[in-house]
Amino acid sequence: MNHKIKATQNISRDCLVCGVENDFGLKTRFHETEDNEVIALFYPQPFHQSYPNVTHGGISAAILDEVIGRAIMAFYDRNTFGVTLELTMKYKKPVPYGVELKAVGRITSDKGRIFEGTGEIYLPDGTLAVSAAGKYMKRQLGQITDAGFVDNDWFTPEDYPDEISL
Repeated sequence: MNHKIKATQNISRDCLVCGVENDFGLKTRFHETEDNEVIALFYPQPFHQSYPNVTHGGISAAILDEVIGRAIMAFYDRNTFGVTLELTMKYKKPVPYGVELKAVGRITSDKGRIFEGTGEIYLPDGTLAVSAAGKYMKRQLGQITDAGFVDNDWFTPEDYPDEISL
C-alpha cells in the first residue's frame, strides 16, 4: 500500500533514534502521511544486535516508542511531543539489521494532556514483526528541553519522499 507523504518531521543531532551525529544512533527519518500517521524509515546496524543477525528488542521498543510519541505532531505542530507513560510490546518475528525497516505510528485517542497510540515495525517483505501500544503525556519541547536545543539542534531534513510503500 502506498502512503502519500505530506511532511517530514524534525530530527536532532544526538538522539539515539533520530540523531544525525550519534555514531551509534539509528538516524531515523519520520514522515507524516495524509492520513496523519507517521512512518519511520531506519536502518539498524550490527552494533544494534542482540542475537546474531537480529536487532535488539530494546531498539525495536525505542523506534516504536518514538514513532507513536511523534504521531501527535501530525495533529499539532513540530514542537508538540509525547512523553511516555506506558508502552506495551508484542514481538512476533525477529527484526534483522543491515536492511531498511519501516515503522508506523498513529494516535488512537487524544484526551487533553494524555493521548494513546499504536505502532508496528514491518520487515522489508511487508511482514509484521513487532507491534506496540502506548500512553503518552502531551508536552511542548520547551517543557522538556531548553531553547538552545529547539533553536540549534531541532531541524527539518532537507528532502523527503512523495510517498512510501508498505
